[in-house]
Amino acid sequence: MSTAPTPSVPRPVSFGLDTFGDVTVDADRRSVGHAQTLRDVVAQAELADRVGIDHFSVGEHHRPDFAVSAPDMVLAAIASRTERITLGTAVIVLSSDDPLRLYERFSTLDALSGGRAELTVGRGSFTESFPLFGHSLQDYETLFEEKLDLLATALRERPLSWSGSIRPPLKDQELFPPLERELPTWVAVGGSPNSVVRAARHGLPLMLAIIGGSHERFAPYVELFREASGQLGTGALPVGVHSPGHVAATDAEAREQLLEHWIAQRNQIGAERGWGPTGPAEFDAEMQHGALYAGSPETVARKIARTVQDLGLDRFDLKYANGPVPHEQLMTSIELYGTEVIPRVRELLAQGASDAAMPRRSPGL
Repeated sequence: MSTAPTPSVPRPVSFGLDTFGDVTVDADRRSVGHAQTLRDVVAQAELADRVGIDHFSVGEHHRPDFAVSAPDMVLAAIASRTERITLGTAVIVLSSDDPLRLYERFSTLDALSGGRAELTVGRGSFTESFPLFGHSLQDYETLFEEKLDLLATALRERPLSWSGSIRPPLKDQELFPPLERELPTWVAVGGSPNSVVRAARHGLPLMLAIIGGSHERFAPYVELFREASGQLGTGALPVGVHSPGHVAATDAEAREQLLEHWIAQRNQIGAERGWGPTGPAEFDAEMQHGALYAGSPETVARKIARTVQDLGLDRFDLKYANGPVPHEQLMTSIELYGTEVIPRVRELLAQGASDAAMPRRSPGL
């Protein structure tokens, strides 16, 4: 399969931030705890709104290293303290949730925020929610397929009628409060062709989670999604990318601030999943050539612009929290992303920058 063509005219692109509410440490390396982390996430979203970032999304987890287990509650708090930024999920684990309750929670959020709610749903790369809420991992695929179908039907049909194997059928059911508009709903995919086609089949935008390696290896998935969408008659659906990163004044400072936290988080998760340990060499490789968008504003902007251009993206979301990076450093990263990185990316794209115009730079390590 050939790679996705680079658009001749820059596509309108939006930019967001994602966080799982990684439980942070203070300047003395002491954990600030879950409650303070949640309060800090709200402050981070307020700053993102002030500096002009388009989207702010929080992910769902049920484990000690992440504070956000109820994204809609966090987003409701953010809604009351922001004015324009969209409020989304990155991701909500649809397989272990109830699609109809999810609809009602987010139609409520959409009403309270003046039409700023959105959803990104996925199967989730962590599975703690399955035993916690009484689901079997043996039903992993069926639960997601049927719940996604139910959610997609609920978003588009009123009254709602639906039948499947996971619950009794529904006939002419109303949901409240009813949505005043079509709720933007993305499907998060980690790189499975079947998942890509599933999103196209339901007529929902695709959010690619690129957390390691070169973004270029995902070009076939973008092409597959666009081909499937065309064949299914669902139109030109948006494609976005979610990737980790950190912005500081210089490349060296970004590396210094993030390195220990990235390695600690990667090794903790790796130990749970049977991966071998990592170290600075892998971090540097990801920072220079992979999916870690870390460095100075110029370095990060150029790397994002290349990704947007190579994949023909409609959206790029930076996962700005990666391990227990202190709140103050996250705030600086957010401010630089909004005030320097995003304007520079837009400038590069507007100039029709190519690889020749944007030489690939290795961060000054």
